[in-house]
Amino acid sequence: MQPIQENPLLLSLLSLAKLLGRDNVQVDLIPEKKGLFLKHVEYQVISERFKISVYRRYSDFDIFHELLLQRFAYRMVPALPPKRMLKGVLTSVSEREFIEGRRRALARFINLVARHPFFSEDELVKTFLTFSGSDVQTKLREAFKKTGDEFMTCQLATQAKEYLPADIQAQFASSRELIKNIHNSFQKLRDRAESMAERSKENATDLLMFGKELSVLGSDGSPIPSMASSQSTWGALRQSLKGLSVEFAQLADKAVQQGRREEDDVVEKLNLFLDLLQSYKDLCERHEKGVLHEHHRALQKYSVMKRQMMSATVQPKEQVSVEQLESRIVQQENAIQTMELRNYFSLFCLHQETQVIFMYLPITSHILGAFVNSQVQGHREMGEVWNDLRQKLSCLFGEANGIQSPPLSPK
Repeated sequence: MQPIQENPLLLSLLSLAKLLGRDNVQVDLIPEKKGLFLKHVEYQVISERFKISVYRRYSDFDIFHELLLQRFAYRMVPALPPKRMLKGVLTSVSEREFIEGRRRALARFINLVARHPFFSEDELVKTFLTFSGSDVQTKLREAFKKTGDEFMTCQLATQAKEYLPADIQAQFASSRELIKNIHNSFQKLRDRAESMAERSKENATDLLMFGKELSVLGSDGSPIPSMASSQSTWGALRQSLKGLSVEFAQLADKAVQQGRREEDDVVEKLNLFLDLLQSYKDLCERHEKGVLHEHHRALQKYSVMKRQMMSATVQPKEQVSVEQLESRIVQQENAIQTMELRNYFSLFCLHQETQVIFMYLPITSHILGAFVNSQVQGHREMGEVWNDLRQKLSCLFGEANGIQSPPLSPK
């Protein structure tokens, strides 16, 4: 018996664990100053797979993205973050936040690319992650600018139609609608996660200010009126308040750490998957507005040529013009045939990219696990400080100061 040949359309041997294990690329910010002002930023890009560290600027990522999209127009190529914000609109603080946000987005971009089942083995990606020369842009352009796209280099490109299921259009439409709904839901989850992280930071500010106000209150040296001094315990109470700002500062610090955990462990994972979902949406639009639209225009042009040819045979014209028209029709027929093959190859790639999306869906459990763990850790750490503060209150407001201890619920 002959062995059953695997269908190249199916990515059955891949899983989320295998995709994530292909590489982990770290992108760190390295500010470089020219004179008194910050002219540009540089990134240290470290690939675990290739065990090498290289330095890249945003413009390097831009050229790489351009060549990647040129080579893999029928695949999910994640978008780059914007290069800059509007000048004169942002404060120095928000500019720093923008630069940090861009660094995070570049890290998500390069990790999605480095883990993609087809990009990861391409020489373009390997060169970007490993070339340590002084001018990576020139290297990329010289090596890959004239390289044909995937349709020109893939051995299966002209045979793609043979592997497509008969109901490929229906499958594509239903998958696209499902992924669209998933995309919308994950956007809402990300927005809620961002709100929680922001509230943790706001909580930190409130806790710190609460402690400072207690310290101000305790440091007030104003004399207590004689008419109240005999019965008032305010003097002793006031003295006790001064030391409470330490615990509230600790609580504020824990809240800041909680906000960072929520950003790094939850929001970033959500953004990674959202970047992938957005690249799928962009791919679907390229398929419809690119390949299908060009194919339709080519058919219209061919139809016009055929009518012109029919008119020429009915109304005798110069032999040269008729031959030229025949030659143009043959050229257009060849162009249409190529476009049809590209259309089938585009559907072939879309089918595979849809599979990649579904491979990534188990990342939902990773996100939920990170969310639960961050909340457990945050509440445990803050709970420890609250309990320390509770014990301190019992001592400060105890009988030693002649003050009744405030009512505290049992542990």
